[in-house]
Amino acid sequence: MANHIQWVRLVVAMIAGLTYGQVMGAQATTTFQVTSNVASSCTITVPALSFGAYDTNSASPTDSTTTISVFCTTGTAFTTALDVGTTTGGDYLSRLMLGATNADTLGYNLYTDAAHTTVWGDGTGVTATVPGTGTGPLVAVSQTVYGRITAQQNVSVDTYSDTITATVTY
Repeated sequence: MANHIQWVRLVVAMIAGLTYGQVMGAQATTTFQVTSNVASSCTITVPALSFGAYDTNSASPTDSTTTISVFCTTGTAFTTALDVGTTTGGDYLSRLMLGATNADTLGYNLYTDAAHTTVWGDGTGVTATVPGTGTGPLVAVSQTVYGRITAQQNVSVDTYSDTITATVTY
């Protein structure tokens, strides 16, 4: 009987070994690539440029600035352009603000430099655009817009405004 029990134990052990081997079985492997691409992307914000109260009795120009914030994917080259505005009759050499209650206009312009020598436009004619390179979508590249109202005496009392479109090309 002892031989028979030993023989049964041996058979059970062999079956258990076969079952374990079948569960663990052979293996096959392969590799695969993981890919992605990062597309260039930019956004832009610009707060209002306010000249404040303009004094028609002053012979000096009135200057003001605002800052364009451009947020682009790291390494993305871009240029920022400004249009002529929405007031009829304005152009890149003389942008115009329109009175809120009358048809009068107040001339002004926007420049790329503090010396007010280069008109910020679309890059045509005498205008320039401002280049930049993105430093990440959470880090702004700052570009200062220099605004100037030259001396003008024949302007009615009113509130004047214009709307400029800033465009980032990348």
